[in-house]
Amino acid sequence: MVKTVKKDDFYRQMFKLAIPIIIQNLLSAAVNSSDVIMLNYVGQSAISAVSLAANYSNILFMVYYGLGTGASLLCAQYFGKKNMQAIHAVEGIALRFSLAISVLVALAAFTMPQRMLLLFTSDQELIAIGSSYIRIMGITYLCWGVTEIYLAILRSIGRVTISMTLNMLAFGLNILLNAVFIFGLFGAPKLGVTGVAIATASSRLIQLVACVIVSLLSKDVKLNPAYMFIRSKTLLNDFIHLSLPALGNDLSWSVAFSMYSVILGHLGTEAVAANSLVTVVRNVGSVFCFAIASAGTILLGRVMGQEELEKSKSYASRMLKMTVVAGAVGGVIVLAVTPFVLRFAFLNDTAMHYLKYMLLINSYYIMGSAVNTALIAGVFRAGGDTKFGLICDTIDMWVYAVPLGFFAAFVLKLPVLWVYFLLCTDEFVKWPWVIRHYRKGEWAKNITREDIFE
Repeated sequence: MVKTVKKDDFYRQMFKLAIPIIIQNLLSAAVNSSDVIMLNYVGQSAISAVSLAANYSNILFMVYYGLGTGASLLCAQYFGKKNMQAIHAVEGIALRFSLAISVLVALAAFTMPQRMLLLFTSDQELIAIGSSYIRIMGITYLCWGVTEIYLAILRSIGRVTISMTLNMLAFGLNILLNAVFIFGLFGAPKLGVTGVAIATASSRLIQLVACVIVSLLSKDVKLNPAYMFIRSKTLLNDFIHLSLPALGNDLSWSVAFSMYSVILGHLGTEAVAANSLVTVVRNVGSVFCFAIASAGTILLGRVMGQEELEKSKSYASRMLKMTVVAGAVGGVIVLAVTPFVLRFAFLNDTAMHYLKYMLLINSYYIMGSAVNTALIAGVFRAGGDTKFGLICDTIDMWVYAVPLGFFAAFVLKLPVLWVYFLLCTDEFVKWPWVIRHYRKGEWAKNITREDIFE
C-alpha cells in the first residue's frame, strides 16, 4: 500500500515558512513604495532618475539572489541530512563570490556614476540627479554582499523568522530615514534624491551590524569569516554547477528586464515615471507568489535531501496550485488599488494615462510571472535543476521580448502602451515549455554527497 502525503502537514509547513517571507516581501515593497511616494512630492524627474538608477541595485540584488540560490539549494538538502559542516563550507564559498562582485560594483559606483546612468538615458537632468544617488549606494552594495548571503543561509535551514526580523529592521529604518533626509525632518538637511540613497545605505549598514550580533548569539550558523577558508573541491564544484546557471539565469533575466527601462526611458520621462509607480504596485501584488516559491524551495529541498523524491513531487503539485490562487489574488489586489494610485499620483496627464493602462495590464501579468517563478525559481531549483531556467529565460527575453520591444518602439514606432503591452507577453510565451518540463518530473533529485572534505 502506497503511503500518502498528509495535506495538513504540507500546508502547515508551507505557511510556517511562507508567512514570514510574505511579511518580509511586503516590507520590502513598502520601502520601495515609500521611496516613490516621498519622491512624488519632490518631482517627476526625481522619480524617473531614481527609477533608472535603481536598475543597478536590481541587477546586483539578482546576482546575490543567484549566489544565494546555489548556497541555499545545497544547504537545504544538507540540512535535511543534518550536515552543518557542509553548510558552513557552502556559506564561505558564497561569501567569497559575493564580496568580490560587491567590491567591483561599489568601485564603479564611487568613481563613474554618470557613465553608469548613460546606459539608461541621455537626459542630462536625470543623469545629474541619478549619479548622486548611485555614488552613495556604493556603500549599500558592499553591505548587501554579506547580509544577503547570510540571510539566504538562515532561510535555507528554516530560520525564516530571524531573516524576516533582520529585514524588518532594515526596512523600518529605511522608511524612517527616507522621511528624515528627503524632507529635512528633526533638523536634518533637506536632501531629496540624495537623502534616499543615504537612508538606504545607513539602514543596510545597521542591518549588517545586526547580522553580526545574531551570528554571535547563534550556536551553529554564524557570519564567520573563517568559513571562507574551509576547503572542499566537491562543494565548490557543486556550488559552481548550481550557482552559475542560477546566477546566469537571474542576470540574464534582470538585465533583459532592465532593457525594458531602456526602451521606456527613450520614449519619454512620462513612460518612466508611470512605470516606476506600476513596478511598486506589481511588487505588492506579487508578494504572495514569490513567498510561496521561496518557501517551496526550502521545503522541497529538505525533502529531496532526505531522498523522499515522490513526496517532493506531491508537494510541488500542491505548491503550484497555491501559486495559481496567489496569482489570482495578486491580480485582484492590483485592480483594487488602481483607483487609489490614480487619485494620489502627482503626474502629468500623459503619464497618468500610461499609468492607468499599465496597471490594467499588470493585473493579469502577475499570473504569468507567478507560475514561472514558482516552477523555475522554486520547484526546479530545489532539485538542483538550474540550467533549464537559464536556457528558457535567456531565449524568452533576449530572442523574443527585448528585440520585440526595440522593434515595436523604434522601428514600428508604436504608441507607448502598445510597446508596454508587447513587452508584458514575455511570461506567457514560455508557459508551454515550463509546464512541459515540470510534468516530466526529472527535476526531483537528491544533490547531496557523502565524501565532501579532503
